[in-house]
Amino acid sequence: MGDIRKEEEDNESSDEEDFEGSSAPSQSSEEDEEISWINWYISLKGNDFFCEVDEDYIQDDFNLTGLSGMVPFYDYALDMILDIDIPADHLNNDQVEVVETAAEVLYGLIHARFILTTKGMQKMYEKFSNAEFGRCPRVYCSGQGLLPVGMSDLPRHHSINLFCPRCHDLYYPKSARAANLDGAYFGTTFAHLLMMLHPAGMPKKSVQKYIPRIYGFKIHKDSLYWTDKGAMGDGAVENDGKVKKRSNMLPPAPPK
Repeated sequence: MGDIRKEEEDNESSDEEDFEGSSAPSQSSEEDEEISWINWYISLKGNDFFCEVDEDYIQDDFNLTGLSGMVPFYDYALDMILDIDIPADHLNNDQVEVVETAAEVLYGLIHARFILTTKGMQKMYEKFSNAEFGRCPRVYCSGQGLLPVGMSDLPRHHSINLFCPRCHDLYYPKSARAANLDGAYFGTTFAHLLMMLHPAGMPKKSVQKYIPRIYGFKIHKDSLYWTDKGAMGDGAVENDGKVKKRSNMLPPAPPK
């Protein structure tokens, strides 16, 4: 009888050990599920064009010179990006919303600087190589990958555009969410500097042009089809490359 009870106790203790051992992975998985603010932000829909900025870069005050005057609640916004807890009694609900928006703007401006560094260039070049920024819609560019570019280095001036290294023209992003990104988060320099630093990835400039035809014939170069009729206006005629306005007034009567 004593042997049976002892065996039951041993089985119960082994079961408890198995249960305790199985609970450890669940705790570690919960910790793994906690992601940083940066990873959360760049994983949002429409933020695919961003790369992950290294925290070491953000923590270096030299890299952030001049940004404090461009973002409200700068210190709180920076703390939010770096996952530093902000005391609950420091901000009211309205201020928290402002800080959240300021953190997004601040990250975008930091991102524009980071992608000009060696590490940032490498991360963005990998995205470019995988055509993560989209492909040129122009037929003769044969699906050339695009690069994000801004029309201004100052925020709230222009939204993002996409630059084609083959035809050297600009296009709108296909995604409406991506089209709402501020162009200053990528800047005016990055796309062109990337091509200069990676000449092997620079495509040959496209020289093919579409030639419109009517019944198989090319349209004559002097045709109104090739002129800016809207700028010329109704009744305008072209003579020796100069645009003249056709007068509707009657000619003066001959002298008697």
